[in-house]
Amino acid sequence: MSQAATVKSSWKAPHVALMILGFIFFWPLGLAMLAYIIWGDEMREMFQDMKSRMKSHADGACCGTRSRHGGFSKTGNVAFDEYRKAEMERLEEERRKLEAERAEFEDFLVELRRVKDQEEFDRFMKSRHNRQSSAPKSDGDADQTKPDA
Repeated sequence: MSQAATVKSSWKAPHVALMILGFIFFWPLGLAMLAYIIWGDEMREMFQDMKSRMKSHADGACCGTRSRHGGFSKTGNVAFDEYRKAEMERLEEERRKLEAERAEFEDFLVELRRVKDQEEFDRFMKSRHNRQSSAPKSDGDADQTKPDA
């Protein structure tokens, strides 16, 4: 009886209205709303279960290869653990080098943009100066520059 009550509780007027409007305007929306009405509770439970599984997997509870503090757990083989530690340190050093190179390249690009902007500005100022010096001065311009006495 409780299962029938939950099925009937999903068929609410706003849900049905949205389903009908969905079918009228764009049939996949109506179909999605119908699926929500029929399987909404089961889908919510399924997504919550999936979310908890993913969280436990991310925390390392599923495999046990990573510890909670971010490092790797011991395998029991001292030689392999030392090799893995040395390789991880080498990779970290390579990552730091790449980050430094990336920062240098970004600085280079900033300087390149600044130089390009300066060249464009200088070219603009030169062309502006050339236009002003080549434009003939009219008598009206000369009259405006004279102070009234």
